[in-house]
Amino acid sequence: MTDLMPAVHQPVAETWPTLVRPRSNPVRRVGALAAIRMIAKDLPATIRLDNKPYGLGGPAMRVHRSAAFLDRLGQDAGSGFGEAYLAGDWDPEPGTDLADLLVPFAERFSDDESRQLLPKWAQSLRWLVTRSQPGEQENDRPGARENVSRHYDLSNAMFSEFLDPTLTYSAAYFGPNAADDLGSASYDELSPAQLRKLDSILDAAGVHAGSRVLDIGCGWASLAIRAAQRGAWVTAITIASQQALLAQRRIADAGVSDRVQVALRDYRDQIGEFDAVLSVEMIEAVGERYWPVYFDAIERRLAPGGVGVVQAIVMPHDRMLATRNTFTWVQKYIFPGGLLPSVHAIQEVTAQHTGLRAQVLRHLGPDYARTLRIWRNRFIEQWPTIEALGFDPTFRRMWEFYLAYSEAGFRSGYLDDVQLLLTKR
Repeated sequence: MTDLMPAVHQPVAETWPTLVRPRSNPVRRVGALAAIRMIAKDLPATIRLDNKPYGLGGPAMRVHRSAAFLDRLGQDAGSGFGEAYLAGDWDPEPGTDLADLLVPFAERFSDDESRQLLPKWAQSLRWLVTRSQPGEQENDRPGARENVSRHYDLSNAMFSEFLDPTLTYSAAYFGPNAADDLGSASYDELSPAQLRKLDSILDAAGVHAGSRVLDIGCGWASLAIRAAQRGAWVTAITIASQQALLAQRRIADAGVSDRVQVALRDYRDQIGEFDAVLSVEMIEAVGERYWPVYFDAIERRLAPGGVGVVQAIVMPHDRMLATRNTFTWVQKYIFPGGLLPSVHAIQEVTAQHTGLRAQVLRHLGPDYARTLRIWRNRFIEQWPTIEALGFDPTFRRMWEFYLAYSEAGFRSGYLDDVQLLLTKR
């Protein structure tokens, strides 16, 4: 008796041209299968391919279209696995949570050499099936505006359906119990945790009544509103036009329009002095080439005695060095032009290019895993409303994979989220 599986998904080729199956290449297909066999030798998960299980057991996935699955992996190691999911070539087995399945894979990207996904000799051949970042995703002023708009201007209504009422699109702060029983993570606990995170940033920066605050990459203005409610004067900047419009409406609804100015402005063009410069999960969109410019801009905007607080998604330094020039699934489908730094890279850039000292205040990796689980559950729950906004089932698979893939990264420790205090040396 076979397990019952949902109908196999098939994307609309005209809408999703990148998911058209690549031309078959027998050599690459054989290489992809060989890679799966190597990965599966010590993988605590199961890959069921042509009804043959690979792996040590545990969370399981079933490949529906083995030829297409192998063609995608053989064509592009950076995007093939995720693209195969979007295309419907594989699914988790019934009863298997997608993030639970992806955790064992994410653990193989950690900085522990004994747990690497592929042996070193095989990793040295990745260049054969790995693409470089395209030039059109450069983060100069026009490129950054285009890259940011593709994600953050996607649909204010869509984001509103799965974020909490504060519309905070970054890791919440749940405290020491963040990693406990993700299955019980509740949407009701998200807003208090987001407000706790916002307050932790404002407290670290010493924001109080009369403080002059610059919020770089302000999102939908939750941090700016919270700072204004303390009596601060806030300049909030973004380069996402639709996001800026909603941010202005939210500021007005909160009754703090007299204290918050929203500007559609690149961080490189900001002027003035501020007692606190804040930037929450914005550095990921800056690009390595512009990290020195970004931190220099923060330093230049700080008044004497002022401090900065940056919240950043980070990865281990050696993994950043190994992957910084590759074109990943996330860059292709979610965050064009994005690159996660390491804490070491941030401290190195600030030491070499600025007079700032970067000190880690708090690690929020487990908190982000919990945040992402709540977002994904809410996204699935609200899918009928999101679909009515004009998004199709392939978009749903893309966002489910993005949220689950990210959750797995934080649960495995491959990713972390840190709050850093920036002070002048």
